[in-house]
Amino acid sequence: MAEWLYEDGIGEARAALVAGDRILAARIELPETLRVGTVARARLTEKLVATLDDGQEVMLDRATPGVTLGALTTIEVTREAIPEPGRAKRPRARVTDAAPGPGPDLLARITATTYPVRTLHPHQLDALEAAGWSEVIEEARTGEIAFAGGVLRMTPTPAMTLFDVDGDGPLDQLAVRAATAVALAIRRHAIGGSIGIDFPSIAGKALRQEVAAALDAALPPPFERTAVNGFGFLQIVRPRPRAALPERVRDDPVGTAARAALRQLERVPANAPLALRLNAGVRARLESRPDWIEALVRRTGRTPILEG
Repeated sequence: MAEWLYEDGIGEARAALVAGDRILAARIELPETLRVGTVARARLTEKLVATLDDGQEVMLDRATPGVTLGALTTIEVTREAIPEPGRAKRPRARVTDAAPGPGPDLLARITATTYPVRTLHPHQLDALEAAGWSEVIEEARTGEIAFAGGVLRMTPTPAMTLFDVDGDGPLDQLAVRAATAVALAIRRHAIGGSIGIDFPSIAGKALRQEVAAALDAALPPPFERTAVNGFGFLQIVRPRPRAALPERVRDDPVGTAARAALRQLERVPANAPLALRLNAGVRARLESRPDWIEALVRRTGRTPILEG
């Protein structure tokens, strides 16, 4: 049976839905995230922009009748900020009468699913890594996703996430295998919004329908899609309440590597030096975050040696 593995890491929370030795879904949440479901007081600073007390701006889904610029109102976050090159898409929100309070965090969200949750600790065997955590993070970082007889190249863009299919063998069989692989990757990496898949050109309506059916069978709802057109392209639209894993990993690669280093340091055996050789950028990031280092000292009882 599948279960969620959860880690309250330094600088980030991690979770993976694991069945057997395979990760079905991987999630990372940063502590400063303005989460979906958060209800807060905000001041209307533009017609469709409200500003929270901490200065963070949210986009409103519609104008608020009767609320003038500068007035206070109550908003509920419906989409978290989405990282993009240049400037992130601001969180989206709606006006509400609900009482202020934080939205559910990653642990609360996975606990609310139908799968059991197992919290992991650094002194235990690394179940998350055994299931392939590093490989999934590498997929998110590089966009290279291997499947039987082929490879997917995943490219997040501001408009949509694109999957390009490459591989060997008969094109119709390759396309069917790729459809399943794309569906699994979408779930694994929490990809939402508009998604485009460039399959090999497939001759005949029946074969194109077979490819679409393979995707439908492997991708959990809700989603909408087009048919596979004569050029082998199919488009999917899914809800996008949060950043996808590739967006999260690529938004701050140095921070991602620094938090991974902290995870590694937490698991150094007590009889081994708490030391790690790092590149200059990662070392500088860790040294700029004394709160992370203090958390590591509290958890391990030792001061790390950062080399590099």
